[in-house]
Amino acid sequence: MLKIERHIAWRYIFSKKSHNAINIVSCVSAAAVSVVTAAMICVLSVMNGFGALVEQMFSEFDPVLLVVPEEGQTLRTDTLPVLSLYAREDIDAVSLQLEQTALIRYKDHQLPARVMGVDDNFTRTAHIDSIISDGFYSVWDGAWDRAVLGRGLAAQIGINAHFTGALHLYAPERTGNINLLRPDLSLRHEYAFIAGTFAVNQIEYDNELMLVSLPLAQRLFDYDEHTGTALRIQPKERGKISNLKQQISNTLGPGYKVLDRYEQQADFFRILRIEKLLTFLLLVFILLIASFNIIGSLSMLMIDKREDIQILSHLGADDQTIRRIFLLEGWLISLLGTICGVVIGVVLCICQQEFGWLKLGSGDNYIISAYPVLVQWADVVLIAAMVMALGFVAAWYPVRKLNSKK
Repeated sequence: MLKIERHIAWRYIFSKKSHNAINIVSCVSAAAVSVVTAAMICVLSVMNGFGALVEQMFSEFDPVLLVVPEEGQTLRTDTLPVLSLYAREDIDAVSLQLEQTALIRYKDHQLPARVMGVDDNFTRTAHIDSIISDGFYSVWDGAWDRAVLGRGLAAQIGINAHFTGALHLYAPERTGNINLLRPDLSLRHEYAFIAGTFAVNQIEYDNELMLVSLPLAQRLFDYDEHTGTALRIQPKERGKISNLKQQISNTLGPGYKVLDRYEQQADFFRILRIEKLLTFLLLVFILLIASFNIIGSLSMLMIDKREDIQILSHLGADDQTIRRIFLLEGWLISLLGTICGVVIGVVLCICQQEFGWLKLGSGDNYIISAYPVLVQWADVVLIAAMVMALGFVAAWYPVRKLNSKK
């Protein structure tokens, strides 16, 4: 019986109606669903593209895994659990970093900055060479301490990679009493010469961070050689990060947290997910409005096919069968619109990826020239399912009380 119902519903879509307006409304219904579906795919793919772009920026600097203390600010590398990480065969590099806030000064300019001391393994856990915007990367040249500043931080303090003057760093004494008569005597002082600037294109890095050698940071903040604030971990195999993260967490115990790149930038990715969800809900609301066309189309079709309904009833079709015919009719309109919309949306996204038709703007103010696009098939399936579900509801509403005897 379902095959007959489907056949009749399919014929009703393309058959000529007594009133041409019904054909027009049916086409408009399918077109509206198609346009909204394509728009949903394009908009969410652009948001995915921006997310992937920013994720790539963070990945140039952030380690694959980061170990931080559960409580307090520092951890030590001379404990057995931490020492075991250096001996693991599935870890390519372990780098100790020490990051705290200090006052930096160059001539008459001074401002607070996040000073990060890094060891020799830092370059194996970050693609620092790819984000150097001026000069070169070096925190120790064999004779002098060097510093690599974020591009925005260097501009704020009035220095660049070609300046030869010393950059002074100050931090308060971590232990002991403050000399109220000579507060300057309560500050630890180090200096370094700038080697280069980097650009991650994220404010919290470019405008606030500077890299120095780990020994300089340990002297500045009054820590010994085994103390840092985090461990950067570079695994040998990128495909087994979740397993390695769990193993490291089990090895270190409850006193440490092991963060992947998403957890290191949890606030950013949480905001991105919320924005994507709100955008999706807004587009679903627009789709809901477009689905009202299906209600109007089916209502007009049922009026037009009143004689056919009477004939089907006389041939033995009950009201449930007749309702299913028109329910399938509305659902097929939604299905055609969904298929066309998915094809159009995916093709537009692929063309944007290949040719970059839609530009962000002119000049050098943008990191990329065209809108980034990343089609995630999970989004496509979700959108298609949502459109089909709303199409079914829109078709069910006008036929729910259809009665062949009226």
